[in-house]
Amino acid sequence: MPFVVPDPSGVAVRDRLRVSEADAVVLAEVGRFLGSLAAGDLAARSRQGLGHDAASWAVRKRELTGRSSARWAGSITKATHDQWALARRGQAAHLSWLRGQITQIEERLARPLGARADKQEGLVRGYASRGEWHAKSRRLHALKDRLAAVEADWSAGRVRVVRGGKQLANARHHLAAAGLSERAWRERRQAERMFLAADGESGKRFGNETIRVNGAGQLSIKLPAALAHLANAPHGRYVLDATVRFRHRGQEWRDRITANRAVAYRIHHDVARGRWYVTASWQRATALVLPLPVALAQGVVGVDMNDDHLAAWRLDTHGNPVGEPQRFFYDLTGSADHRDAQIRHALSRLLHCTRRFGATAIAIEDLDFTDGKSREKHGRNTHFRRLVSRFPTARLRARLVSMAAEQDICIVAVDPAYTSRWGAKHWQKPLATPTRRISRHDAASIAVGRRALGHPIRRRTAPPPHHQSAGAGHRTVQAASGARGCEEPRPHVPGPRTRCAPPDCGPKAGDQCAQHRSGHAAEHEFRKQDSLPLSL
Repeated sequence: MPFVVPDPSGVAVRDRLRVSEADAVVLAEVGRFLGSLAAGDLAARSRQGLGHDAASWAVRKRELTGRSSARWAGSITKATHDQWALARRGQAAHLSWLRGQITQIEERLARPLGARADKQEGLVRGYASRGEWHAKSRRLHALKDRLAAVEADWSAGRVRVVRGGKQLANARHHLAAAGLSERAWRERRQAERMFLAADGESGKRFGNETIRVNGAGQLSIKLPAALAHLANAPHGRYVLDATVRFRHRGQEWRDRITANRAVAYRIHHDVARGRWYVTASWQRATALVLPLPVALAQGVVGVDMNDDHLAAWRLDTHGNPVGEPQRFFYDLTGSADHRDAQIRHALSRLLHCTRRFGATAIAIEDLDFTDGKSREKHGRNTHFRRLVSRFPTARLRARLVSMAAEQDICIVAVDPAYTSRWGAKHWQKPLATPTRRISRHDAASIAVGRRALGHPIRRRTAPPPHHQSAGAGHRTVQAASGARGCEEPRPHVPGPRTRCAPPDCGPKAGDQCAQHRSGHAAEHEFRKQDSLPLSL
């Protein structure tokens, strides 16, 4: 069932801080000090496990307050709790994945070698050879051991968290492969473990007392008690020489700080570029989700997501494709920043094209390849697994929803089942012309758009031969939304095989004499047949 995706409730904007050398030294000193406090608090929270409660939280915050301040202690303990909760959710997802893998292997091991799958009976296919069966049985024992260890951690409330990231920690043992020296690795690790984040407070000056940015863009930090000697402003504050200018959503941010509404800030250091950045974030009021008919009142732009491009086609309210297909290409090779830029550029072109068409809704597939990337489900089909892994489904969908909200465009999510198959079968060939080549992905975008509009994807089947029907042209056109059997073979209807119109359905319905046939006049004649004698 298609549904309108709600708009995001959070907003985050970032700006570069062009700090001086003195400012950089102070920021690094404060970040390392608060980072050490955050690391200790995370260790204390992890030791508490499931025994954590409000009283223990208050004890941890009271201990940190004496070493920093009440507001810094609140930000640190909240960030610690969020990090522990995130690790807990990841642990639950890992448990579910392990159990699913074990179930799939056990089902396939129970089948004979080379057995085929039977969807009607609910049977999976067996392994191809004895060697593969033996390798999977060994993997089954390894997965069960991992499952037992994760279940023990889950029961005890024990999580595995690496401050600074697990990937960076593992890079310490492979510096040559990572392209880092030991000194560069330590600098990056220290930068990732720094803590310079403060939650906003509504009613306080400029929405934040710890990290404050005024209307002129001047940024100041409330220093911890241990570093109060570094202050260059009254009340233990340090004012940076650099100014902040949020170009994106700057007016919205300015309206919030003018009204003293909560704004959270985070300062971080990019060691690779040698730059400092500040990120401002806040919560928006929950917007009402438009009803589906209202969102689709001006038609829809169906979008088919692929690993290298977006295929889009505009559809009117009746489900008919209008105009030419559109393709927006992107390259997902290279660094993460390059991939993000490619996705943003493709989505920007898609949104501009939607506005130019006059549509107010974009239909996308509600894809989730978590199960599709399983090595147990598609172990031999490595090409398909690599193809699915390249799909930027989660990142593209999140960016599209946030960017479309700024353009007042609704996102409609639909079921992705059979959109590519039925689109290619029913729409690729009829829409192709000698001068226009339609791809399978273009046809899939039509299927996505029609499903969002509530129309059937499949067209009428091909007509029977001429010697079995009165005509062979009426079933090749697109069926109306209320037509009988528009997605299936036509059911048997009692009556003549010519399927002529029933009586009283048109000026000449049922009047065979009105047709130019041999032996019949085209004009109407009064004819009367005598009744049969009773003797017969």
